Amino acid sequence: MGAESGEIHREEFVHLVDVAHDRALIAWGAFWFRRDEAAGRWNILDDSELQSAVGRRTSIGHGAEPFGDSRVEVLDTDGEVVAEARTEDRTWVWVDGLEPDTAYRYRIQVDGRPWAAGTRQDWVPVASGGYDLAPGKTYDLQLRTFPTPDDATPLVRFVAMGDYGVGIKSDSESSRRQRRIADVLDELVRHHDVRFVLSLGDNIYQGEQGQVDDESGGEDDDWYSSFFQPYRYVIARVPVFPTIGNHDTTDTEGSDDRAQMEDNFHVHERFRDQQDRASVGPGLYYRFGYGKDLELICIDTSQDSEDPDYHRFFQVPDHQRWLEDALAVADHVWRIPFSHHPLFCAGPEHGNDQEMLETLLPLFERGGVRLVLAGHEHNFQVSETDGRTYVVSGAGGKLREEIPEGFDDAHTTAWAAQAHLLVVEIDGDEARLTPMSGLLPDGSPHPMTALTKHNEVVRPPFVVRQQ
Repeated sequence: MGAESGEIHREEFVHLVDVAHDRALIAWGAFWFRRDEAAGRWNILDDSELQSAVGRRTSIGHGAEPFGDSRVEVLDTDGEVVAEARTEDRTWVWVDGLEPDTAYRYRIQVDGRPWAAGTRQDWVPVASGGYDLAPGKTYDLQLRTFPTPDDATPLVRFVAMGDYGVGIKSDSESSRRQRRIADVLDELVRHHDVRFVLSLGDNIYQGEQGQVDDESGGEDDDWYSSFFQPYRYVIARVPVFPTIGNHDTTDTEGSDDRAQMEDNFHVHERFRDQQDRASVGPGLYYRFGYGKDLELICIDTSQDSEDPDYHRFFQVPDHQRWLEDALAVADHVWRIPFSHHPLFCAGPEHGNDQEMLETLLPLFERGGVRLVLAGHEHNFQVSETDGRTYVVSGAGGKLREEIPEGFDDAHTTAWAAQAHLLVVEIDGDEARLTPMSGLLPDGSPHPMTALTKHNEVVRPPFVVRQQ
């Protein structure tokens, strides 16, 4: 296994953090494991153990300590190097000079050695129960750039999923759900041309041994079983665009994981210096486009614990002005806001969000919004009112099976209590929404049916049209 010092194993990772029409942000890192001979298993090293065990403080993300002289090369389909970038003091680079809407391969070398080459050691279920490191897959390092902002948006398929970060560290049903949905995502990215992923928040719940506690998510080792391992091969091929949930902040937990989120999602280099694209710190608001006809707008709906004058970040004047600008024009463009908390929700745990309705709904009306995506409630819901469709997709790992009671107040037309992710396909004036709940025996994704409030079966896709 390439163990170091006889009992320590370094497992290398690759992260395609961001993609635009002419460049890509590529990162690399590692996690360390110590062999427990008595138990016959490998255990991940806690961040606090890294310094004494391997002489490092960090393992992955924006602030990770460098591993050496690093070079990233991007290759065309003929295998020719068309762009490269080097660094000695970071574990990430922007590679510039790429062509729009073009498929590439890429590779990473550190001190002249291929990074994360060969069969990887993955965290997998074992016959004796639970999880352990075992030979897994090899990386297939590919990327495809976005169309230019001036080009008409071609048919595009992306995935939205929320409330997924339960972790695959314990032998629990929530871990199995996350792993099952992660397998669906892997299949969609490899064989169904998914171009990016929207996180709908609650990116990490996992505490010690997979149990949620008040201080989970603030260290890199927390993120291993919640994000980097479950989606390991996905995040090496498509970017994830994050939003912040209540479990990512002090809204629900005792620790604020926002700084760790910003580090692992490279928020600084992606958004902070682009004020026309983002309003960041504190709060996470940004937008990105795919061609000229599709724009996704991230809205931070978490609580503002720093300013006593405002309860939620979207009420802060700077963020509100940015949102007003982002949603100032109603034209023939798909503008799709995504957030953790939903405006409309039938329950069973959460209802309509009055603060969001008061502040954000007028902006959506003015901006010609037709589709809004959110998580938070751990089920699937579709609400339709005033020409807009609101979707809740908050069961990527968590699941709440009780029947909602607020169907009328939330204008609910369909719902389901199953773990899933949501495939969104934008095709001209039509958006097709298909929740996927697993893989069929032949390995193909399984579309998930839903129910009306009268228990009538509704089959996907759910179709939204520009008006």
